Amino acid sequence: MQEHDTRLTQLDHRATHLPESAELAEVEARLRRSRDEVVAAETIASDLEDEQKRADRDVEQVRERRARDQELLDSGSIGDPKQLQSIQAELENLVRRQTDLEDVELEIMERVEGARAAVAQLTVERDEHAAQQESLAATVQAKLSEIAEERRGVEAERQEIAAGVAPELLALYDKIRGEHGGVGAAPLHRGACQGCRLTLPPTELEELRAAPADEVVRCEECRRILVRTPESGL
Repeated sequence: MQEHDTRLTQLDHRATHLPESAELAEVEARLRRSRDEVVAAETIASDLEDEQKRADRDVEQVRERRARDQELLDSGSIGDPKQLQSIQAELENLVRRQTDLEDVELEIMERVEGARAAVAQLTVERDEHAAQQESLAATVQAKLSEIAEERRGVEAERQEIAAGVAPELLALYDKIRGEHGGVGAAPLHRGACQGCRLTLPPTELEELRAAPADEVVRCEECRRILVRTPESGL
């Protein structure tokens, strides 16, 4: 029974310490960061696109006003020299204004392209992390299912063994196991308790030799139940 309980403990430890689980946690952390980075990059790109639209509108407004003034100037309908001079001066200002706005527009366009490229790159990284997360999650689940299946088999075997053990002895074993790190019984091997790894004194070994085979004997040092075998050295 102790072998089965030890195996159950090992299976529980394995289930909670899978290397793939630790790797999965790291990948999930990277995935969360990647998602946040994509959202931040998309927000920057969206803001720049809005800024580009405003710049486009500003340039278009100047172009339209410049076209109207040029059309008015070309029509020859203006006879007043002062008004004509004023329109020509405004046209010159509009040319400079358009040039300045187009420079701003071009700069924003370049920034938009950079932001879109960043979004594309971060999206690729996010998708790669998502694929890794999905693959690792499937691996972890498969291994946990395998462990659970083995655990059910070990538990079933333990129950069969427990059914043949006297209730008092089973209660004592469970009590000791709870007090000693999951080990309630240990084999006596060549005169040494395998629970505390200490060699029993000669007098205690003599008492064990004289004890009936069905008597429950315990280690005087760690108080675990001693399991006597042909390798006990008695």
